[in-house]
Amino acid sequence: MGCVACVPQDSIYLVESCGKFHKEAVPGCNCVGVPLVCAVAGKVNMRVQQLDVAVETKTRDNVFVQMVVAVQFAVMRDKVYEAYYKLDNPVAQINSYVFDVVRSTVPKQFLDEVFESKDEIAKSVSEELQKQMDEYGFQILHALVVDVSPDNRVKGAMNEINANRRLRIAAEEKAAAAYIETVKRAEADMESKYLQGRGVARQRAAIVKGLKTSVQDFQHEIDDIKKSGDSGVDHKQILDLVMVTQYFDMLKDLATGRGTTTVFHPYEEGPLSALGEEIRASVLQGNTLRS
Repeated sequence: MGCVACVPQDSIYLVESCGKFHKEAVPGCNCVGVPLVCAVAGKVNMRVQQLDVAVETKTRDNVFVQMVVAVQFAVMRDKVYEAYYKLDNPVAQINSYVFDVVRSTVPKQFLDEVFESKDEIAKSVSEELQKQMDEYGFQILHALVVDVSPDNRVKGAMNEINANRRLRIAAEEKAAAAYIETVKRAEADMESKYLQGRGVARQRAAIVKGLKTSVQDFQHEIDDIKKSGDSGVDHKQILDLVMVTQYFDMLKDLATGRGTTTVFHPYEEGPLSALGEEIRASVLQGNTLRS
């Protein structure tokens, strides 16, 4: 009577007859063969398996890092025989190839480049493993560099360098903003003074025009007085009277206005002409000192 074996869905059994490979038992119920002659020699797991390989190596700038490479592999359906009989310990074999690839690649790169080239390192590991493990019936599905961990002191130094770099950029941006603000403030001040100068120029032009009109009107009035034959008032007395009137208006403004500067001028009682002469002399003296 034969021997029956029930094979799980995720496995394939290898049956030997008198110590020699006889056949593969696929999932389901299988007739192994004559007892004591045929027997199940081994079981091959057909699931995708993952192996995490921790590798310590150093970079080109002499920084030791701990890298973890995750290798996902599975047995090829048409090479179950090779996977079982040709390779005794696939885990150790994969470990050896991962160590070899990582330790021959990472020392050529600086630490920053290692972080940036994880995909290239993983691709190199995957290609090398597939080339070597295909002969033994194993398919390499993926190889991933899941962790690159330098010493904690190196991490702290890298964080400090990054923080200082960001502080420098922030200082440069702040200085640039201050420069722009200063330039814009200067431009605004320049525009304000330009417009203010134009206003003052227009004001003075209007004053000159008004004075010109006043002088012309005054000249016409003097001519009319002369024509009328009234010789009791001459033009100098009229000018003195206008000047004194403006003088008192100025005193009123000084007394009631805000932000004014008071100028005290010595005055002695006398004719209006003398007061006019004193005012004119004071104005001329002030203009001389100012210039």
